[in-house]
Amino acid sequence: MPNAIEQQPHYIRLIHSTSFPLEGDCTMEVHVNYLAVLAAALANYAIATLWYAVIFASIWKRLTGIQDMKPSPVSMVTVFIGSFVMSFVLLHSIAFGNAYVKMEGVSGGLMGGFFSWVGFIAPVTLTNVIYEKRPWKLWILDNAFWLLSLLVMGVILSCWQ
Repeated sequence: MPNAIEQQPHYIRLIHSTSFPLEGDCTMEVHVNYLAVLAAALANYAIATLWYAVIFASIWKRLTGIQDMKPSPVSMVTVFIGSFVMSFVLLHSIAFGNAYVKMEGVSGGLMGGFFSWVGFIAPVTLTNVIYEKRPWKLWILDNAFWLLSLLVMGVILSCWQ
């Protein structure tokens, strides 16, 4: 009997399932719920807006040297699309990582989000401090945002199967 994923017509499929062969006769099933990806990407955008435009706006402006933040509608759309694409890619890495180590639920999402931050975001953004001589306070502010955002996105993705 076909499962719920196989019963959905291809053009409206919201959950994508992929099998990857591993060593021997083992396979890894990866299920990606695109509604969860969309919700997590929107959560990332909302957290970024609150973090940089409301809660830490004055600190962020001082650390970056940006004085006036009045984005045009075109730049807002560009930022939203860029944020969504970035979230989409990061969320797939969390989904694949969680499937590989068979983690799910809140703890799986937290672990996936944390290891995505410590493995991808923290080391890459550290080069901004080391080579570009950006302030450590800016690195801490940005990385605290990324850690929080990835934890939230990981939980959404892991819990919403």
